[in-house]
Amino acid sequence: QLVESGGGLVQAGGSLRLSCAASGRTFSSYGMGWFRQAPGKEREFVAAVNWSGGSTYYADSMKGRFTISRDNAKNTVYLQMNSLKPEDTAVYYCAARSKGGLRINSFDYNYWGQGTLVTVSS
Repeated sequence: QLVESGGGLVQAGGSLRLSCAASGRTFSSYGMGWFRQAPGKEREFVAAVNWSGGSTYYADSMKGRFTISRDNAKNTVYLQMNSLKPEDTAVYYCAARSKGGLRINSFDYNYWGQGTLVTVSS
């Protein structure tokens, strides 16, 4: 089970940190990702991290602004979002894949959270 938190309303240029708490004893072996879906748009890849946290990958529009990280001792993955823009407004989803590598396609992920809403005002 994946439970996201940390969403909310923020002004453009501001920051938020999303958290995704995972249950289960195998979290440390899972690859993790963040995706988002804006109203009327398809779900899109945001960032991914491998099982150890040693490798990360970002969508081009998030590079330099977003940082994905994980704490395997806490079974939690984070998404630090800085310099937020109104176009970052979306529901953000945490996802896990039982294989530990990086993937950017949603169909490679086995488990999904319920999502947390991020709204960036101009």
